Amino acid sequence: MDSAPIVVHQPSPTGGRRVTAGGTILGLAHSDEDVVEFLRRAGLPEGAELLDDPAWVKWRGGRAHEYEAA
Repeated sequence: MDSAPIVVHQPSPTGGRRVTAGGTILGLAHSDEDVVEFLRRAGLPEGAELLDDPAWVKWRGGRAHEYEAA
């Protein structure tokens, strides 16, 4: 299991990145704004402040904040 509770997975072949929290899929993000909205819906209104905090968010497979097709 990842040490960070939120995982932004590798970009999909068609673009976008799956976002999970505690193993639950929150959605497919195409931008940081999407990730922040998923986190808000999950009860984390300060999501924008968490995106670059490795204690909260792990970016897997690819560069952070990039959502283009793999």
